[in-house]
Amino acid sequence: MRMNAMRPVRRSRPRIWLGRKYYRLKRYWEWHFGGKTYASRRESSLLPHVIFTHRTPLLRQLKNVDMWLQHNKVRNLRIAARKVDGIIVMPGETFSFWRLIGNPTRRKGYVEGMVLFYGKVGTGVGGGLCQLSNLIYWMTLHTPLTVTERYRHSYDVFPDSGREQPFGTGATVAYNYLDLQIENRTRDPYQLIIRLTDTHLVGEWRLTSPPLLKYEVYEKEHWITQEYWGGYVRHNSIYRKVYTPDHELVDDEFITENHAIMMYEPMLTEGSGMEGAEPVK
Repeated sequence: MRMNAMRPVRRSRPRIWLGRKYYRLKRYWEWHFGGKTYASRRESSLLPHVIFTHRTPLLRQLKNVDMWLQHNKVRNLRIAARKVDGIIVMPGETFSFWRLIGNPTRRKGYVEGMVLFYGKVGTGVGGGLCQLSNLIYWMTLHTPLTVTERYRHSYDVFPDSGREQPFGTGATVAYNYLDLQIENRTRDPYQLIIRLTDTHLVGEWRLTSPPLLKYEVYEKEHWITQEYWGGYVRHNSIYRKVYTPDHELVDDEFITENHAIMMYEPMLTEGSGMEGAEPVK
């Protein structure tokens, strides 16, 4: 990858508007005529075996970000979670984040939440849903399911203080052209469970039989470069180790690499930034 490709690009509002319209129409065409079979059936009864579970805090105190945006995010997450909770992904089917959730509009109950746009914090209806896509992507990396579409965050907005997962293991989404899609290429049905407690967003991937493999996702390489245009770009590679239930190493797989423009000083101390935050819709 050419590093100068990461230089921030400023586009006019008309171009952004037209581009969004074009890619949304392209996505609608793909959904209806692309030949994929999309998961749509939900079951209230749980499949018997949990293959992986994870949870993330609902409320975080972010520097220079009003807490009402966090509370609005929780409201948005509750609405979206109901659309994907219990979804069954049969063999050959594809899970599409936006096909299931739909356009997050005021009419559906969504409210203003925090959004990131070209590395800057703003507000938008439905803001905060990236916490859900981040959770689903991270859990999927610990399953045999295949991520067929995922977009990395182009900007690294928040320092690592409080980070529990490797940098670059999230998935940004924007209706509907930045989607998260996951295909079931196994022989078994998988069930996604999403719920909100008073304090956390909680997810599970469930299975009909005990899992045959276990996964360890880790960062193998990490470096920062200063670009000719004056900014800094952060890079890393994500891998996962695959084990049998007896902890015998089966494989060490490359997953993805990440490149993100840093919006803070590389040597910023832990207490100086926004703690533990993930980018949002």
